[in-house]
Formats: sequence, C-alpha cells, structure tokens
Amino acid sequence: MITSNIGGLPFAAGMAVFCFEGFGMTLALENSMQDKRKFPILLAQTFGGITLVYILFGFCGYMAFGEETRDIVTLNLPRNWSSLAVQVGLCVGLAFTLPVMFHPINEIVEGKLKIILRNNNDSMGLENMCIYVSRAIVVVGLAVIASFVPEFSVFASFVGSTLCAMLSFVMPATFHLKLFGSSLPIWQKALDSIVLLSGLFFAFYGTYNTIVGV
Repeated sequence: MITSNIGGLPFAAGMAVFCFEGFGMTLALENSMQDKRKFPILLAQTFGGITLVYILFGFCGYMAFGEETRDIVTLNLPRNWSSLAVQVGLCVGLAFTLPVMFHPINEIVEGKLKIILRNNNDSMGLENMCIYVSRAIVVVGLAVIASFVPEFSVFASFVGSTLCAMLSFVMPATFHLKLFGSSLPIWQKALDSIVLLSGLFFAFYGTYNTIVGV
C-alpha cells in the first residue's frame, strides 16, 4: 500500500501544479491594483486560502466516498435536487471565472488583431467583429478539446506535468538567468539553476509517469 501510494506522487504532483498554475493572471491582476506594493501580500494570502480550501475539499471527498471517488467528484453525488444545485452552482462559477482566465489570452490575440486591422485601415466595426469572433473561436476550441478528454484527472496531471511545469518553474528561472544573470549573486544563480533543473526533472518524470499510467 505504501509503495503504491508513493508511486502515485508524480501523478498527484502534476495535479497540484495544474491546480495552482494560474500565474498567467498575476501580471494582469497586479496591473489592475491601485496600490501595487500590496500585491505580494495579497498573493500570499490568496494562495494560502486556496490551499486550505483544496485540502479540506479533497479530504472531505475522500472521507465521504473513499476509493470510489470519481475524477469529477460531483459524479459521486446522488441524482437529486441537491446534486443538481451543486452542478448549477459550479456552472455559474465557471461562467464568471472563465472570462478572467481568458483575459491574458484575449489581450495577446486582440492586440495582434488590432495592429493588423489598423495597418489595413479597416473600420472600427470590423475590428470589434474580429475581436468577438476570436473570443468565440477560443471558447469553442476549448469546448471541443474538453469533449474529447476521456479522463479528467489524467488530462489534468499530464497538462500539469508538461505545460504548467514548464511555465511555472523552467521558463521563469531561465528568463531570470538570461536577463539578470550577469548581475546576480552566486546564491541566486544557484537557486535559479536548482529550480530550472528540478522543473525539467519533474516535467519529464511526471509526463512519463502519467503516460505509463494510462
């Protein structure tokens, strides 16, 4: 049992990175703050609160359903009005949070579209229409991808071990060394190198573990 649980650590780590990998919103949220100096404290408090919620939610789910806990825990709920209310609440929550998560993507795509259209002297109406169409394409594309995912937990662990690990650990450390390496003290260079190598190891091993587990 202990060996089996330890063998599942890379899978669990991939899930954890997937859940916490939302740093794409960091700069956008920081730029929208009136007092940017308070952002590090706010970020730490938010991560602490989210961690507590994740732990309590996972603990309660496994206490209630044990080994029969499904990838999406709402599938374990009985088919009655209470489970329907929970699912409706989740859908409402997604409707409000999805635009926030798409904000960095839309900023990049719409910025490129505006440059192209303005260089061609197109009208403002056409520019707005292209922006709305690009948003619709992103949402529909995400829905199509989600519909073909057989097991959410495997998909989440795979994404966490690949894309999220690279974005969270490898690329920030690489950029920091590339941009400021000449002016950094030795201990900071060593720390960046440790984060970089650990991220690469986790990405490769977590990806391998997830693929083999399928």
